[in-house]
Amino acid sequence: MPPTAPASPASPASRADAVRLARAYLSRVAEPYPAALAALVDRVGPVEAAERVREGAVSSSVASQTSARRAEERAREDIERITKIGGRLVVPEDDEWPRWPFVALGVAAQRCGGEPLALWVRGPHDLGEVTDKAVAVVGSRAASGYGEHVAGEFAFGLAQAGVTVVSGAAYGIDGAAHRGALGAGGLTVAVLACGVDFAYPAGHQGLLAKIAREGLVVSEYPPGVTPARHRFLTRNRIIAALGGGTVVVEAGRRSGAKNTAAITLALGRPLMVVPGPVTSASSAGCHELLRDGQAVSVSSVAEIVESVGRFGDDLATEPAEKESSLGAPHGDAMRVYEALGKRCGVSDEVVSVESGVPLDRVRALLPELELARLALRVDGGWQKLEVS
Repeated sequence: MPPTAPASPASPASRADAVRLARAYLSRVAEPYPAALAALVDRVGPVEAAERVREGAVSSSVASQTSARRAEERAREDIERITKIGGRLVVPEDDEWPRWPFVALGVAAQRCGGEPLALWVRGPHDLGEVTDKAVAVVGSRAASGYGEHVAGEFAFGLAQAGVTVVSGAAYGIDGAAHRGALGAGGLTVAVLACGVDFAYPAGHQGLLAKIAREGLVVSEYPPGVTPARHRFLTRNRIIAALGGGTVVVEAGRRSGAKNTAAITLALGRPLMVVPGPVTSASSAGCHELLRDGQAVSVSSVAEIVESVGRFGDDLATEPAEKESSLGAPHGDAMRVYEALGKRCGVSDEVVSVESGVPLDRVRALLPELELARLALRVDGGWQKLEVS
């Protein structure tokens, strides 16, 4: 009898499939964030960890997180289900995994929960590439018109600047942020507290479908999992981690956005807030964060990009001419201002000659002087408005 041939080692493809199936199984049997299970996975790997969970051969702490669902053998079904809707399971072993954004989760695991075991994703883009330069924009569901306008404008500007907008697809600020980014033809990521096949809230079914086509929809939860209150709080750490910083546009004192803000601080990421009217309850949480020195105020896209950008590359441009303590401009702006006609308008060209400031610079400064109520556009050109 010929000797039995030695068993060939598993191919890389089969090993990758085993890892993917194991993580799909683990993502269903435990609610995020399962610290004890995650520690077991780190120690023995996902395939061995999944086998131990199935057999119940785990510590009491892991058993407490997995025993209720360990018989839920639906990994292949879940992967087939996500594939049918154009999605995929992304795992830490994939090149697509957002390693750098999640580093902070590992460091701050005890305070806000650690790195997810896997992510279920819908959309045509690489998750790691999309979140390489990203900002989370969050806020109240019961947003004011002011809040929704600011969130949409900021998201539009961020998308135009090549920054991905991350949010939670809720009504109010979240929805406005997603729509603003999509309106600019940019990228946005919606992080859900349910399966990515579940449209929640129902009123955002169309919005989520568009994000799945043009951006990314992401969740820790397998297909079919419905939203629950505790899942919103858990998913907030993913929103905070995927953004290089968080902008809170509006938040009440007990807003869920303040939970995302607290996680952002725990991760060591920049926390920014948009000030609102002092009479608005929707901005009370933002003002509280400012008063406590936990956040910085932002009023433009440039300030947000500077806060989260790479050192030396994304500095906000300071206004070329700032007002002096008397409220008057100085430098080139002062020269242009002094060259304006007092009783009648003068042309750009005359202002350039009179001030000695290049014409293109004059044409850039004149609208700024108009906004500062120092110049007025009239039929004959530009006229000076006296500083009060």
